[in-house]
Amino acid sequence: MAVGSILALSGTLLGLAFAGSPERLPAGSQIAGVDVAGLTPGDARAMLERRERELANVPVVFTADGRRWRVRPSSVVLDTDWGSAVDAVRREGDGFAPIRGLRRLGVRVFGADVVPRTRVSQPALDFYVRRFASTLDRPRAEPSLVLRGNEPRIVPGHAGRVLDREAAARVVVRSLTGLSSVPVVLPVRVDRPKLVTTDLVGARTKLTVALSAPVQLVYGPGGWNLSPRKISRLLTLPQGGSTALEISGPYANRFFANLRKRVEHAPKDATFAIGERNVVSVVPGQVGRELDAQATTRSLLTAMLSETDRLAELSVATVAPERTTREAQAMGITGLVGAYQTFYGGVANRIHNVQLVAHLIDNHVVAPGAEFSFNGTTGERSPDKGFLEAPVIINGELKTGLGGGICQVSTTTFNAAYEAGLPITERTNHALYISHYPLGRDATVNYPDTDLKFVNDTGKWLLLRTFVGSSSLTVALYGKPQNRRVESDVSPLVVTGAPPVKKVRDPHLLVGQTSLEEYGSPSRSTSARRRVYTSDGTLLYDHTWYSSYSAEPRVIRVGTKPKPEPPVKKKKKKAPQPPPPPPASPPPA
Repeated sequence: MAVGSILALSGTLLGLAFAGSPERLPAGSQIAGVDVAGLTPGDARAMLERRERELANVPVVFTADGRRWRVRPSSVVLDTDWGSAVDAVRREGDGFAPIRGLRRLGVRVFGADVVPRTRVSQPALDFYVRRFASTLDRPRAEPSLVLRGNEPRIVPGHAGRVLDREAAARVVVRSLTGLSSVPVVLPVRVDRPKLVTTDLVGARTKLTVALSAPVQLVYGPGGWNLSPRKISRLLTLPQGGSTALEISGPYANRFFANLRKRVEHAPKDATFAIGERNVVSVVPGQVGRELDAQATTRSLLTAMLSETDRLAELSVATVAPERTTREAQAMGITGLVGAYQTFYGGVANRIHNVQLVAHLIDNHVVAPGAEFSFNGTTGERSPDKGFLEAPVIINGELKTGLGGGICQVSTTTFNAAYEAGLPITERTNHALYISHYPLGRDATVNYPDTDLKFVNDTGKWLLLRTFVGSSSLTVALYGKPQNRRVESDVSPLVVTGAPPVKKVRDPHLLVGQTSLEEYGSPSRSTSARRRVYTSDGTLLYDHTWYSSYSAEPRVIRVGTKPKPEPPVKKKKKKAPQPPPPPPASPPPA
């Protein structure tokens, strides 16, 4: 206790001796390398801010490898928080007198240099660091193996030089805020090679063996003879820290591409052929063949590195078709399930669109129990798919739009499914009545919201085929014939409203004159009822599709041209009468 008391008393006395004034910063304290000891916090801050202004445009010199760069602090530093730095130094020597004295004694002995918080322009800082690196960086070179004629030689590597960019950025910021004009050395490190020349001795020996004699690449009864010159072009020699010989590079890529042309052929899926009386037969698929490049490369490299067995085997792999013959036969597609034909015409763009979308759905297969979607099969109708502008119904009006004519195909597909007795789960009639489609059995589509869908309930796969003629389109569904009987009742087309009258002002017609431009058509409705029976007469489906068609306006042009004023009749002026003759003189007496 006595020793403790003595120590406490001594510490108190020592603290009081070095306590100093709490209004002054402790001895030994620095901010950004500047001595601020004995100053008041206000004076220290004012002095630091003054020096910052004085040195803002005085360049700091950075050096490395005999090179020098000059950077003005104002070009990088946006602002410096001197106030917080002064507060940090003040806290180092703050507190109750004995405690303050002891803390200040520690600052006096060990020093305290506070680095202020600084906000910099990151783009400017990155610019200078990249500028330093572009001059200082020198990549290392690893030992490499090269050919001098046919002789393999090892080229020694050498060390490189790299600027430590993260450390350099910290040095730049600290130096530009350090209020000092002393040149600053940038952090540069030596980048030494990972390999030494002896690491490539084995690769040189292997390359000597590889070029010692030709290699025969065998395929079936023939093959290809590879001379040492060709072998040297196929090989990639060790470089960049590698010690391995590899078959790679542009020449090797062209070599294997030529091999593929010689040995590969694509597989062919099993397809279906439609014969007489709609009997469907399976066209067998064909197995494809492709080059096994990895196995061939291994075999070639093994032969090249052998002093005795210089034969390599070209490897190929078989590629099965996506639909094999057995799979096609198991699909159960043997005959016609249902078909329908429509006739088309119109402008060339419309005919083009009809034929294009017919080809998009051609050869589509529908699994048992699956739902066919017209939009899902064709996808979006867009110019990059080849669709053109043609007449199309938009918002109940006949206009010109992309993909006009597609509904010819959707209507024909709907009627094929209708005649096949398949359950139709989604169908929408046209906005306007079209007389050349079967009454009440038209079907419009619009990607992606208006679709045509039906379900394959036959128990076997369905194959959808389209047959496009010069003026007709047939959609046929093939699968397992169901022999269903379809009975239809179509109600008459009923007028539900008169056509609206649309008057168009025509400046070429006189006021009071009219001209009928379009007759228009009334709104109408109809329905089609379909009953589907199985082959034994059991009713399978009974459904009615209702169709309502909008009216087309009766367009009348009304004259707005003012009538001309009637001509004013002018009175005819009478010709002047000659003056009467003078009276005769009396005879002389």
